[in-house]
Amino acid sequence: MPIANQMIPWVESFSMVKKMFEEGARLKAEYGDDKVFDFSLGNPDVLAPAEFKQVLRKLVERESTGHGYTPNSGFPAVRQAVADYLSDEYGLGITPELIIMTAGAAGALTGTLKALINPGEEILVPEPYFLGYQHYAFNTNAIIKTAATDDRFHLDLKAIRAGISEKTRVMLINSPNNPTGAIYSADELAGLGALLEEAGKQYGRRIYLISDEPYRKIAYGVTVPSVFAAYAHTIVVNSYSKSLSLAGERIGYLVIHPKAEDAHQIIAAAEVANTMLYVNAPSLFQQAVAQVQGVSVDISVYRRRRDMLCRILAEAGYEFQIPEGAFYLFPKSPIPDDVAFVGILADELILAVPGTAFGAPGHFRLSFAVPESTISGSLAGFRQGLERSIADQRGGQ
Repeated sequence: MPIANQMIPWVESFSMVKKMFEEGARLKAEYGDDKVFDFSLGNPDVLAPAEFKQVLRKLVERESTGHGYTPNSGFPAVRQAVADYLSDEYGLGITPELIIMTAGAAGALTGTLKALINPGEEILVPEPYFLGYQHYAFNTNAIIKTAATDDRFHLDLKAIRAGISEKTRVMLINSPNNPTGAIYSADELAGLGALLEEAGKQYGRRIYLISDEPYRKIAYGVTVPSVFAAYAHTIVVNSYSKSLSLAGERIGYLVIHPKAEDAHQIIAAAEVANTMLYVNAPSLFQQAVAQVQGVSVDISVYRRRRDMLCRILAEAGYEFQIPEGAFYLFPKSPIPDDVAFVGILADELILAVPGTAFGAPGHFRLSFAVPESTISGSLAGFRQGLERSIADQRGGQ
């Protein structure tokens, strides 16, 4: 075999995803884009804010704007701008030395895990969880362990406590959550912080909390509380992919709590990892985001789409939790085999992602980062898919 043994299952996994997208392309080519209802991708489609485009235009037109290497952790002025904004947002004195500009939240998370994880140590994640976490664990030779959530996809502290072991190095959370849209409350986070403090004392080692927050600005009437207020030994990773619709530009950051144990050592290690992996975050977009701190896309567009999709699914007869944030719905599959059900939906020209991919069999994910015409035209397909799956199940009994 010409490739490394450890890569074989990842190539196979990627091939499955690739086939799903190729099937979507085939259906669109056969039936037309307007006849295929694609809810599979979490690719933000709301336009970037006008303020951002104005800033970017000025930077491009300015003769003095450079495009060379930046300091590995980012331009000092950019980190200062981010630190000033975050200090106000979190109510905490954050200095530029506690921030690294990164290639999106993926770069931030990879660098942070590289800084913290020894081979064979564990990352504990509430499930359902973003499927990319398995990739980051692989990159750091870590082991993913999961803890169940409650029936609203919120934290189950008993399950988390049962999942912590002497090998647990990182607790990784994502709120607002992909794929469920759940937003963990301040009380939940406070309970989690107390639990991690207690478990750390029991095992005689610090357990760090990493909060993955690219959807922080996409919330629907629900406050997204500060994780820093709940636990000092926390690193937040974030990006501008969703808040500014810049997913393809790969710009984000990591920031560590000023009172985290070994904060400056962790930052130093994460900076080295960042240098090894990406050299530096994109220069032009560092300069651009520094000037639009606090600006975000029009969230009302996503809220309107969420409400439309909820109405359609309710009318078709599905069970689901109304998402509090992000731009995903995670309904129950009407049959236990969610992979088979997603196949049934594909026959109805609806593209979705099985919950199995997120560690949650029996569900499926729908992204509403899609045109409203995609949502409004999908009712018949969702209804027929549900009716057909139930009929098939009864016929097989």
